[in-house]
Amino acid sequence: MVDGHNLLWRGAFGFPAPIHSRDKTRELTAEFAFFALLRVAIRDEFSTTPPEVLVVFDGEHGAVERQAADRDYKANRTVDEDALKPIRAIPHVQAALNAYGLAWIEIDTAEADDVIATLVKHTRHDDPDRELWIMSGDRDFYQLLDANVRVLNTAMKRGHRHIGPVDVCERYNVSPEQWADFRALTGDPSDNIAGVRGIGAGTAAKLLASGLVLDRLPDSGRLTGAKGTAVTNAWDQVLGWRDLIRMRTDLDLPLLPSGRCSPALPTPAEVIDKLGLW
Repeated sequence: MVDGHNLLWRGAFGFPAPIHSRDKTRELTAEFAFFALLRVAIRDEFSTTPPEVLVVFDGEHGAVERQAADRDYKANRTVDEDALKPIRAIPHVQAALNAYGLAWIEIDTAEADDVIATLVKHTRHDDPDRELWIMSGDRDFYQLLDANVRVLNTAMKRGHRHIGPVDVCERYNVSPEQWADFRALTGDPSDNIAGVRGIGAGTAAKLLASGLVLDRLPDSGRLTGAKGTAVTNAWDQVLGWRDLIRMRTDLDLPLLPSGRCSPALPTPAEVIDKLGLW
C-alpha cells in the first residue's frame, strides 16, 4: 500500500535533479520520480516475491471532517506554486497506473491514512497471515503495526527502512497501540498538532510507561509537577488531538486487494513516454 501523496511530495522535492520535457516547457519531476522511487522500492525490497501494489491518494476534501473538529488541523500547509507541483502530477500518475494495471484508490472525502487503515483491517480479517507493507514516511502509520504489518520508508538508510512494532518500541519506548496517545502528548508539526507544551518524547514515554493508555493517565498518579499540570490543563485538547491522529477503519472502499501480484513497472522514462509528456 503506497501513500501516494507522500511519495509524490518526496519525489517532487527530494529527487536529485529536476526532470523536464524535451522542449523544457514542462517540469516532470514529480511524475518521473514517483515511478522511479516506486520501481526501485519494488526491485530492492521485494526481489523474491513480486508484491501486489495498491496506491492510495488523499481525497480533495479528505481533511474536511478533521478540520471541522479542529480548525488548526493542517492549517500550516501552504498552497503556493511549489506546493501544487505534486498535486498537479496526480492525474498523470493515475493515468499511468491505469495504463500499467496497478490499482489505486482516491475517495473524495477521505484521507489516504484512513483508506490504508481500512484496507489493513479488511485484509487482516480476510487473510490474517498476509504480509502488509505501507510505503510512507508518515510515522502515524506506526499505530497500525503488528507482526504482519510494517512500514517501508525508503528515504531511510538501508537496514532501517523496515519498521515494525519492535522498532517503534526500541526508538520511542511506546507500543503501536499507544502511538496516537503518544503523539497527542508530543504533537505532530506536519499536521499542525501542537501537543502539550514542554512534553517531549521522553516525558510522554514515561507517562505512558508499562503500556498505560491515555484514558487511564489522570488516575495513574503520574501527572505531577509542572509537566503534569501542563497535561491536566490541556486535557480536553489532548483527547481531541488523539482523535485527529487515530485512523478510521470503517470506510466504504471501491476495491480491495485482489491477492494477485501486480504487473512489473517499466522504467520511469518509458512511463513518461507512454503518457506522451516528453
